[in-house]
Amino acid sequence: MSKQDLVEKVSGKASLSQTRAKRAVEAVLASVTEVLQGNERLAITGFGTFSVSETKAREGRNPQTGEKITIPAGKKVKFTPGKNLKENIS
Repeated sequence: MSKQDLVEKVSGKASLSQTRAKRAVEAVLASVTEVLQGNERLAITGFGTFSVSETKAREGRNPQTGEKITIPAGKKVKFTPGKNLKENIS
């Protein structure tokens, strides 16, 4: 599903114009991004929890050459689905 597909679905479910639905979807995505940029957790009851975790630098291999490389430390976004979401997709 693309972002435009999501906008169309929100538009239909919330009885909004496509323009208003697009603004709403973009506002939600921007808000989630802001929270995660601040290294905060975002818990949406019944849906799930987004969080940021630190990754350590580690050694890896270039799959084409087999050469050892160092993968730098970084951050990754984790999502843990909530109970209701798990139940509804099972």
